[in-house]
Amino acid sequence: MKTQLKTQNLSIFESAIYRTTSTLFHNEDLTLLVDPNWLPIEIKHIQQQVNSLKNNGPLHLLFTHSDYDHIIAWRAFDNTKTIASKAFVESTGKEKQIQDILDFDDKHYITRDYPIEYPIIDQVVSENGQQISFGSTKLTFYHAPGHNNDGIFTIIEPYGTWIAGDYLSNVEFPFIYDSSTAYLQTIETMELILQKHDIKLLIPGHGDATADIMEIKQRMADSKNYILELRDSIENETSFNQKKWVEHYPFPKFTLEAHLNNVALIRKEFGKELA
Repeated sequence: MKTQLKTQNLSIFESAIYRTTSTLFHNEDLTLLVDPNWLPIEIKHIQQQVNSLKNNGPLHLLFTHSDYDHIIAWRAFDNTKTIASKAFVESTGKEKQIQDILDFDDKHYITRDYPIEYPIIDQVVSENGQQISFGSTKLTFYHAPGHNNDGIFTIIEPYGTWIAGDYLSNVEFPFIYDSSTAYLQTIETMELILQKHDIKLLIPGHGDATADIMEIKQRMADSKNYILELRDSIENETSFNQKKWVEHYPFPKFTLEAHLNNVALIRKEFGKELA
């Protein structure tokens, strides 16, 4: 499995599928694993890396949101304390996410040596700005709806590491499964995070991590502008420069499919569904 970035306290693993990331953070206070995925051989590699750490405490397993690719390996890890949002716990889509995993495995003839189940959460994030401390290490959480309704951002202090889930990717524009209005509000939360925290590293759920603040701001601006332009074109029945946005990202066929899904969702938001 590719290791995209490795430092003294952090490893970012990258799956061969959708460039999906899994992050392993560790110090004397905490071992934190985020969204382990996808393939059994990749999960085995992550297991080996976790087991190589000399930490007697439980492994804390953080889920950024409930999309099936981000919960697929929950039961592959023992002695864990799980963290996710209240909306994650209360999701009405649990059965669909599990079925999506089963369908993926069936389609690709994949077998796993652990059961496929929706995660049970030990530490529930219910408040915006909620914090959990582990010695001198602090996790600060922010609600991040829009992509779906149960996402959270996590800031690891004092390291300035921002775990963004399925936002701020350099290989995807916004994939909107929940609400374009909520997504724009989450971009406001991103701006707040940059004001309140000394961010030194951004880790998206897909694509490349970056330590470049100007790159982070550009990704934020691209996300915001895409949604605003698309909303304006649908609300006012004007043209949208689809080519500009689709070709801005490296996988245009899949990006076009995602864009058309966004169009359908936003048309519904404006009450302008196509017959």
